[in-house]
Amino acid sequence: MRSAITIILLFLGPVFLLGAKQQSKQMSAIPYGKQIMTGADQTEKYLPYLKGKRVAIMANPTSIIGRKHLVDSLMALGVTIVKVFGPEHGFRGNASAGVHVKDEIDTATGIPVISLYGTKNKPTKEDLSNVDLLIYDLQDVGCRFYTNINALARLMEACAESNKEMLILDRPNPNGYLIDGPVLDMKYRSGIGMFPIPMSHGLTIGEFAQMVNGEGWLANKVKCRIKIIPVANYDHDMPYILPVKPSPNLNTQQAIMLYPSTCMFEGIYLNHGRGTYFPFTVIGSPDLKGKFSFSYTPISIKGMSETPLFMDQVCYGLDLRHYDINLLRKSKQINLQWIIELYKAHPHKEKFFDSKLSKEMGTIEKLIGSGEFRQQIMEGKTEKEIRASWEPSLKEYKLMRKKYLLYP
Repeated sequence: MRSAITIILLFLGPVFLLGAKQQSKQMSAIPYGKQIMTGADQTEKYLPYLKGKRVAIMANPTSIIGRKHLVDSLMALGVTIVKVFGPEHGFRGNASAGVHVKDEIDTATGIPVISLYGTKNKPTKEDLSNVDLLIYDLQDVGCRFYTNINALARLMEACAESNKEMLILDRPNPNGYLIDGPVLDMKYRSGIGMFPIPMSHGLTIGEFAQMVNGEGWLANKVKCRIKIIPVANYDHDMPYILPVKPSPNLNTQQAIMLYPSTCMFEGIYLNHGRGTYFPFTVIGSPDLKGKFSFSYTPISIKGMSETPLFMDQVCYGLDLRHYDINLLRKSKQINLQWIIELYKAHPHKEKFFDSKLSKEMGTIEKLIGSGEFRQQIMEGKTEKEIRASWEPSLKEYKLMRKKYLLYP
């Protein structure tokens, strides 16, 4: 599965995201000739398999071969693509977080695009009736609350029910080094947490698909026939700079690397950068005036956040835009000090965990996956004490995870 790959220079794309200077320095440590190659880049591995098949593709702007979109590339190579399925943010990535997306005809290719983030979240048997093979190629960022893994599981379920095969073009997990956070207590199962995995799961999409099948997590324990094209020259500890932003609000490498730690603020009465051009890298509130010197003002930004929390109000808090990501990599832990610090500083503690006020993804319980966390913060528990409550289930998960790994 991990045999030597002939590098096709035609398909090699950029290996860094603009502005990610810190991360691009890390990439220079990868030996020459050993660049990471995504599953999609290795066309020689799967093009023969597509010959004569009617293909559907789950894709968004991260679905690329080199610099060109996967759909456009495969069409140019003669692959018969009968339809595209679009996830959250849409096939071309121009919808805001949480906004329902409609079916459409892609203007660039004329291919029907069926939204799985609108009136339905899973293909019907009719949708798959004229499909021989479904390709899944979305860039993930390694967090339970990033909804691509939920979309993958629903597609696997639909394929299993219609006896269709799925081809997964695997991509690196930029947070692959990190396995941390409480394993989801399934009584808090929701659209932002569907499986008993930790906040940061340390898997690629291909590995997660194997886990879903192996653990019987699909409805009625059905199993999807999957074929995986693994990433070449990759291991979980290897830094990876995304060539395309994975979603509108994860628009820098800094945001992607901070996301496992800062996304928990979606369920808290604080702005976490939505309504700015640097989401997930700043956190603040008007209530923190006088507590922090750094300030910013969220505004309405089309395609990113039209109605952010505290819109047009000056927020005071933390600026993490230049935080040294190597500190997270060395600790291999989600940062809990920021939430502890902000709770202590907040003058209206009764508001802090009020999800009705936050207007974001859900309660802190749904995001963290634990019913204890809110109380632990309110009681002033130390980070060590909080982590101790995670450890038993996290240890079990790490042991289970080993069965499904494709990479060191």
